[in-house]
Amino acid sequence: MRRAVLPVLLACLWLAASPSLLHAAARSVPATEPAAGSADRLALWPAGQVPGETGPARTPHVIERSGDAPLPDRYIDDVDAPYLVAYRPRHPNGSALLVIPGGGYQRIVLDKEGTALVPAFVDQGGVTLFVLRYRLPAGRADRQAALADAQRALRLIRAGATRWQLDPKRIGVMGFSAGGHVAARLSTGFDLPVYPPADAIDRQSARPDMALLLYPVIDMGAHAHSGSRTRLLGEHPQAAQVAQFSMQDHVRPDQPPTFLVHAQDDAVVSVHNSLVYYQAMSRAGVAAEMHLFPQGGHGFGVRMPATSTVAQWPALALRWMQAQAPEAAR
Repeated sequence: MRRAVLPVLLACLWLAASPSLLHAAARSVPATEPAAGSADRLALWPAGQVPGETGPARTPHVIERSGDAPLPDRYIDDVDAPYLVAYRPRHPNGSALLVIPGGGYQRIVLDKEGTALVPAFVDQGGVTLFVLRYRLPAGRADRQAALADAQRALRLIRAGATRWQLDPKRIGVMGFSAGGHVAARLSTGFDLPVYPPADAIDRQSARPDMALLLYPVIDMGAHAHSGSRTRLLGEHPQAAQVAQFSMQDHVRPDQPPTFLVHAQDDAVVSVHNSLVYYQAMSRAGVAAEMHLFPQGGHGFGVRMPATSTVAQWPALALRWMQAQAPEAAR
């Protein structure tokens, strides 16, 4: 017995001393993204005309962290030329969501809060999804780059509504974690002039018709996710910056109706983020629905045990979306 146990203990000690080995599954997989110019990959701006960007765009860096092929877990960074990846249903119901995944303003996760949504929302729900690869704050003085990308993306989707068989009044946004912060910025700042208008697309409204926020980063003060705040605002942000990017302070009566989901045991982004946002919307008269689950942690996306109560959220979200549809579309 001792001879059998000793090699296992030595192996465990070796792995503990070599943390890089624990990430041996991580590998570069740029070819898993749709090719530039393909029907499913939509550039937000014409090549070389991304506002605020100078010099040639870097090649996006795509990393696969999962060793389980049926459950991919990619992320992307180094996005200088933002774009959308579209997922279209065979029988579209006319609604669409601009999906803004999270990643703590450090990276953008592509599967847990992107491709994993397809079975429930696209295949079963008939919703057209456009998943955003947006610019991150690292190396940029412009803290509004992600909002500019979200505004442009919403306008681009609305401008192509006929092409994609969409109702231009049923185009919403769905944001997760730090992507939820971007989505809340879009909900409350859809008309902020954060980039110069370039073409006819920019004459479209950037206001989402509905917003779905999953375990969102909202507050940059007492309840902030420290990583998101530091990457967006720096190590020691001024009080005015904290207020500018705390979304509960910018709720407005004409922002879209909002659907919130959060787990009470979220140890990464405190549930208080959703609570303060809901309270601010209630005071402003914004229609809001909030679902708090006792367990689920952070970053669950749609990958949770079917027996857990938090697994209900996609069905609840689709039902809520249907309730937001104009009477003629129901």
